Amino acid sequence: MAGRHFRLFSATSSSTSSSLIITILSLLTLTSLYFLFISFFSSNCIIPNQTASLSPNPNPNSPPPQYSFVASLDKFLSSSSSVSSLSSQLAASPDSPEDLDDRIWKREAEMSWTDPSVVRVYVYDMPAKFTYDLLRMFRETYRETTNLTSNGSPVHRLIEQHSIDYWLWSDLIASESDRLLKNVIRVHRQEEADLFYIPFFTTISFFLMEKQQCKALYREALKWVTDQPAWQRSEGRDHILPVHHPWSFKSVRRFMKKAIWLLPDMDSTGNWYKPGHVWLEKDLILPYVANVDFCDARCVSETQPKRRTLLFFRGRLKRNAGGKIRSKLVEVLQDNEGVTIEEGSAGAAGKESAQTGMRRSIFCLSPAGDTPSSARLFDAIVSGCIPVIVSDELELPFEGILDYRKIALFVSSRDAVQPGWLVQFLKGISSDQIKEMQANLVKYSRHFLYSSPSQPLGPEDLTWRMIAGKLLNIKLHVRRSQRVVKESRSLCTCECRVGNNTKAAMS
Repeated sequence: MAGRHFRLFSATSSSTSSSLIITILSLLTLTSLYFLFISFFSSNCIIPNQTASLSPNPNPNSPPPQYSFVASLDKFLSSSSSVSSLSSQLAASPDSPEDLDDRIWKREAEMSWTDPSVVRVYVYDMPAKFTYDLLRMFRETYRETTNLTSNGSPVHRLIEQHSIDYWLWSDLIASESDRLLKNVIRVHRQEEADLFYIPFFTTISFFLMEKQQCKALYREALKWVTDQPAWQRSEGRDHILPVHHPWSFKSVRRFMKKAIWLLPDMDSTGNWYKPGHVWLEKDLILPYVANVDFCDARCVSETQPKRRTLLFFRGRLKRNAGGKIRSKLVEVLQDNEGVTIEEGSAGAAGKESAQTGMRRSIFCLSPAGDTPSSARLFDAIVSGCIPVIVSDELELPFEGILDYRKIALFVSSRDAVQPGWLVQFLKGISSDQIKEMQANLVKYSRHFLYSSPSQPLGPEDLTWRMIAGKLLNIKLHVRRSQRVVKESRSLCTCECRVGNNTKAAMS
C-alpha cells in the first residue's frame, strides 16, 4: 500500500510539476510581450492625458512662478523699496584697470578647482535713474496710457515683449535663498567675476522718455559704464548689454560694440543692428516675451478637436525691410480655403484674438517683421500651434541647445510666395508628424516662458548656459587685446565680417 501510494503521489507530483513549469513559462512569455508592447507604445505613440511638468523645481517650498511681467514687477518694486547699494557696501571698485587685472590674474591662478559650468556675474550698482526709476515709470504709466507707436502697436506691450533685461536682472539680484538657478551666481567683488552685467533699461527709456531726454540719458549711461575700470580693462568684451529692442540705445551703442549684446535677432537688413556690431560668436539671441497665455499639455489636448484652421496669422500685414514679404504672402494666401489672415496689433483685444486663433489652428505663419524675427513665433510655440517660419536670415534663440526642426517648419521665401505652394505643402504633412510636433511644442514651451523666480530650463537658465559656452573665447579676446601691439596686424576678426544680406526673393 505504502509503495503504491508512493508511486501514485510520485506520478501526480510529476504531472503537477510539468503543469507548473508550463504555466510559469507562459506567464514569462506574456510578461515579456507586455513590456515589449509598452516599450513600443511609449516610444512611438503620444499619450493624450500625459502632462509634462512645466519646470522641475528643486525647491518645493518656493512660491509658484509668476509669468506676468506687470504682476512680477509690482511685487519686485514693492519688495525693493529698501534696496541698498549692496555691491558698493561689500567691496569698493579697484583703483585702476591695471589693479583689477592683477587681482583677476591672482584669482584665476588659484581657480583650477572651480566649476567651469558656473558663470560668475558682477552686477553693476548703477544709479537709480538707469534702473529703478525707469521700472517705476513703466508701472506708473502702464494702466492709463494709450500711446501707440507709428505702426499702431501699444508702447507698453512692446516694452513687455522686450523685457528680457528685467527678468535677467531681477533674478541676479534676488536673495540667494529665493533663486533656483545654480549655473549662474552673483559675485560682489569684481575680481571674482567672469562677466559684468549692465542693468540699464534701454527699451523703457526709449519708449517712455522724450527723444532728447532719452538721448541724454543714453550718453550718461555710456559714460558711466565706460568709466569703469572693468570696462577699460577689457574694452567691454566681458560686459553684457541688453539691447533687445532694435531701436533701443541706438544712438550710442556703436561705442559699446565689443560688449556681449542680448538681441532678438542679427537683423540681416542692417537697418537696426549694423554689420560689424553683432555676430553669433559674441552676442546672444533671446526670445521675445510671449503675448499670449501658455497652452499646456491639457490645453493642447482639449483644443485638438477645435483646430480646424490649417494656417493662421494675425499681425501687421505691411512691414519694412525684410518684412515686405508679408504683403506678398497675403496676396497668395488670403483666398485659400483653411487659411486665416488678419490685420492686428498687440493690444488687449489683439491678444485675445491672436490667442483664440492660434488655439484653433494647426499651423501658424511666422514671417519676418522689420527684422528677421517676430514675436509671433513664440506666441505660436506656447499656443501649441506649429510655426511655419518664412524668414531666410532668421537666427534663433538657444540654437545649439534646442533643435527647432522638432517643433517648426522652415520654408524659403522663394517657395512661400509661389501661388498655391505653401497650402499644398502644409496639406502634405502627415497627421502623425503633426501630433509629434504638437507634443514637442508642449515640452519646448518651458524654454520660452520668462518667470519669477526664474525656472531651471527656462529662458533665463538657457541664457546663462549659452553664455557659459562663450566664456573661453571671451577670455581669449580680452587677453589677446591686452598684448597685441596696436595696428600691428591686419588680420580679419569677427569685428570686420560682412553681415548677412537678405535674399532677393521679394524683389
